[in-house]
Amino acid sequence: MRDAVIVGAVRTPVGRRKGGLSEIHPVDLSAHVLRALAERTGLDPAHVDDVVWGCVSQVGEQSWNIGRNAVLGAGWPESVPGTTLDRQCGSSQQAVHFAAATVLSGQADLVVAGGVESMTRVPMGSSAAGQWAFGDGVRERYGDAGFSQGVGAEMIAARWGLSRPQLDEYSLASHQKAAAAQDAGAFKEEIAPVGPVDADEGIRRDTSLAKLAELATPFKEDGVVTAGSASQISDGAAALAVTTSDWAHQHGLRPLARIHTAVVAADDPVIMLTAPIAATAKALRRAGWASRRSACTR
Repeated sequence: MRDAVIVGAVRTPVGRRKGGLSEIHPVDLSAHVLRALAERTGLDPAHVDDVVWGCVSQVGEQSWNIGRNAVLGAGWPESVPGTTLDRQCGSSQQAVHFAAATVLSGQADLVVAGGVESMTRVPMGSSAAGQWAFGDGVRERYGDAGFSQGVGAEMIAARWGLSRPQLDEYSLASHQKAAAAQDAGAFKEEIAPVGPVDADEGIRRDTSLAKLAELATPFKEDGVVTAGSASQISDGAAALAVTTSDWAHQHGLRPLARIHTAVVAADDPVIMLTAPIAATAKALRRAGWASRRSACTR
């Protein structure tokens, strides 16, 4: 029986807005991780059946099928195809889903999945070009305010009673843990340095509860979500090589992980960020692990 395994994983450092990766074209960021993936695993790019690339803002420098452009920019054979997809924040995860499904079905033996976003050069929302992107039906159903992760985060905080101090404390702990992991070299093996940039730039080592408490709440007056607790604007790219255990063995590649179950789920698009709850439950059910979870929580 065919399976789907990951035999290589590489990423650029995560660059902060207008940081060390902001001067690099997103095609070149993508090409960089493709080359690094081949070099680190020893795989022959000519064996790659497809490259599936996630990208949300497919406009300007990230348009014209950036997945295919990345293949060409990496110097890989012209015979290697590439395609680009958009499932918003889950775009690169969906690329992995498609890669796994393709090798499991026998339509391919080796697929590279990954993605890129250069939010400095191609700002979030720029693909809409100031236009209403949702149509009349969506306007009638949800109003004309559009959809915002920040607003959704405020709604989640209100629903579960999360306070500003709780969010600030969690954010501070997150940065502290990330800094400790970085100092311990936990990310070193997965990062392919881009020029002098060899570490994630988004970790705020100098932040504190006092500094976090001074930040404004842009999504709601007297809200709780700030730039310190929201997801940051970042630049970067990443790639995985997905194949079967048999193919990996035949070509001297060592599996790092097996893709057991892949699902997608949707939820209220206004609050939006609750969808991972439904997706997690669905994945556990599909994998046959839901009963184990219930037993463990009794």
